[in-house]
Amino acid sequence: MITALAGGVGAAKLILGLINILPKDDITVIVNTGDDQLNYYGLYVCPDIDIIMYTIAGIVDEKKGWGIKNDTFNCLEMIDTYGLKTWFNLGDKDLATHIYRTLLHKQGKKLHEITSILSKKLEINVRILPMTNQFVPTFIKTKRGLLHFEEYLIKNRATDKVIDVIYKDIDKAKPAPGVIESIQSSKGIIICPSNPIVSIGPIIRIKDIKDAIRNKKSIAISPIVGDKPIKGPADKLMIGTGYEVSALGVARIYQDFIKNFIIDHQDKKYMKSIQKLGLKVHLFDTIMNNIDKKINLARFTIEKLFSQ
Repeated sequence: MITALAGGVGAAKLILGLINILPKDDITVIVNTGDDQLNYYGLYVCPDIDIIMYTIAGIVDEKKGWGIKNDTFNCLEMIDTYGLKTWFNLGDKDLATHIYRTLLHKQGKKLHEITSILSKKLEINVRILPMTNQFVPTFIKTKRGLLHFEEYLIKNRATDKVIDVIYKDIDKAKPAPGVIESIQSSKGIIICPSNPIVSIGPIIRIKDIKDAIRNKKSIAISPIVGDKPIKGPADKLMIGTGYEVSALGVARIYQDFIKNFIIDHQDKKYMKSIQKLGLKVHLFDTIMNNIDKKINLARFTIEKLFSQ
């Protein structure tokens, strides 16, 4: 069994590759919940969990990388008619997920239980776990004040200069049931090519998770290729938190708890510097722009993970 730490589109792409080469019930995915909105027009929204669920279920909108393919936005249009803000683009089918999640939450279900129920309804055999059941939103510190990450990313289109990243109440959060047990019982741990600051960052700040990974075979894949992110504002977030925007910068974030690191061929120049951090470095084509490349990277990752 392997366990993957994940968040966002890059992670979803790798997970899709993994489920094409491994039995689905041999995979556990621990997902970032720092992006969650607990009360968006009364709804409980979990963007990263939903991206992973929709991808594995085969219903994700691949062009956008999120949401449900062929979705409509009639509800959003009506909300706009009423003069309410509609910056968070949730499709009609997507809204059904949030409505059901909110209903289950109001019935007293915990997030890990809700995620399990949703996964079963979508006939997903991969085990998906939220990093924690507590609400631990990620905020971006800017000149205009603190912005929830989704507000910074979507509403403001990541245009604000990042001064710092705040993981609210993260020090009080406990791993969701099954998280530590999954890591401990896994043969290996994969850190997906997700944003290291706002996708993987919150997960490894949850109590005991990083320590559990240190004792396992582990491998991470850099989401930075050619000194820029493949997707999203990782560059701005890394600069705002004091890291250089490069594969080396990502390696410095992960160096104290992983053993292997995959970088793209374009970043070969960083190989020796990353090796000096104590990591074993592997070169590969990490840009997953079709299903074959997703499978190839997944296969290479598994190969290097277990060749330790």
